[in-house]
Amino acid sequence: MVELTGSTQNDLTSRVRSGNAIHGDVLTAEYQSAGRGRLDRSFEVPEKSGLLFSLFIQPKRMSHDWGWLPLLAGQAVVEALEKQIPAKLKWPNDVLVHGKKISGLLAEAIEGSGVVIGIGINVSQNLNELPVSTATSLALEGWADCDRNELLTSILTNFTQLLARWDSGDSRILEEYRAKSATIGQAIRITEVNGTQRASFAHGIDLTGALIIDDGELLTVGDVIHLDPK
Repeated sequence: MVELTGSTQNDLTSRVRSGNAIHGDVLTAEYQSAGRGRLDRSFEVPEKSGLLFSLFIQPKRMSHDWGWLPLLAGQAVVEALEKQIPAKLKWPNDVLVHGKKISGLLAEAIEGSGVVIGIGINVSQNLNELPVSTATSLALEGWADCDRNELLTSILTNFTQLLARWDSGDSRILEEYRAKSATIGQAIRITEVNGTQRASFAHGIDLTGALIIDDGELLTVGDVIHLDPK
């Protein structure tokens, strides 16, 4: 754990590239001055108000299956949170509570090494400390006494168990993910990487972690907005 860093994701990725990381390494920080989210967006929270960490894994399965890993990490977060609050998964990298974002995830494949997964959770922020009105925190959702160390341990334990099952080809994970999804069964608006927007419907998740939308098309990248949040 470090008190201050630019980004746990950048720091751990650098360690991996230099050969100074092993499977299961975790880096946490009290504050990130240059935290990153998906698609190179910034991710910042006030000091000591969030749970911010990155972990390095070396999956046993081939790299063409790694698209499922951020979904697996999100599932580990939801399983840790749902004991206290009604958390749901928003494809591909967010966790929601009552339709508002409480956690974001980022997965980066390091060629020839493995995957670094970054997770940020809003823990104790008040309304004025949240970046947007569509975000929330554990404190605002009624979990004001959350112990961040215990939450971290719970998430890592869940993820370790899920990863082992996924590595062994346990197909039940797909159904478990679907049951926790707030996206499946929703009318959605998709924003492509180039900024193009279109309306669609989320029918399901396939074995690669792609979102199944209209006409059986598989969506692997892009932002998704729920048009009728649940």
